[in-house]
Amino acid sequence: MNTSTFDKGSSSPFDFFSFDFATPLSWKVPSDFPQPTQDTDLLRQLPFVPGLKEILMLRQVHALEHATVWVLGESNSAHPLKAQPTNTQVDNELLSGLSTEEGFYLYGEVNISDLRRAVALARHRLTSGEWDLAVHPRCGTNLSVAMLLTAGMAVSIYLLLPFRPIEQLIGLGLAATTVAEIAPDLGSMAQRYLTTAIPFNLAIENITFTRDAWGKPAHFIKVNWRD
Repeated sequence: MNTSTFDKGSSSPFDFFSFDFATPLSWKVPSDFPQPTQDTDLLRQLPFVPGLKEILMLRQVHALEHATVWVLGESNSAHPLKAQPTNTQVDNELLSGLSTEEGFYLYGEVNISDLRRAVALARHRLTSGEWDLAVHPRCGTNLSVAMLLTAGMAVSIYLLLPFRPIEQLIGLGLAATTVAEIAPDLGSMAQRYLTTAIPFNLAIENITFTRDAWGKPAHFIKVNWRD
């Protein structure tokens, strides 16, 4: 997740990934911040792709879920964020969420009035440039990335190193250490560019207290798509 920013005049082919994590994203709108109409334009260009709208909507809901958890954590912290954004994010580990293409479930004890304010504020802050709120360290994306990396490294070690126990064990140890170091950053990048999107097209319809498919009590934040 921590990468250096390339000079704008550079001809490097990696200029697409010109992230600047030295300055918190909440202080400025990043240069690669998505355009408000990008998902709408994509739907118009590819109307024949089945399920595309649901995928795009799920990505936006996913970002809104993460941002809502962050905002609720800030409001419940001992030092809530003030009007000026800071680089401090407070994670309330008692809260969690599950996104669907129709909205998201929020698990944990929360006042519904606080939740309504948090969802509205989360959407406003995301669409105003605080892209970092879309990324959360407890997201399942991070676990999936770590599992894929672990499996890939394990297979590579098995095939590349001699089939002797000592070499294999040392290789697996080095692989595990490498995965532990790079998985969080790669997981954050996967969230930012693959599994979440800024909710420019989401409108909050209602919030109800219900149960999910497994009977677990939760608040459900229902959203709808708007062009």
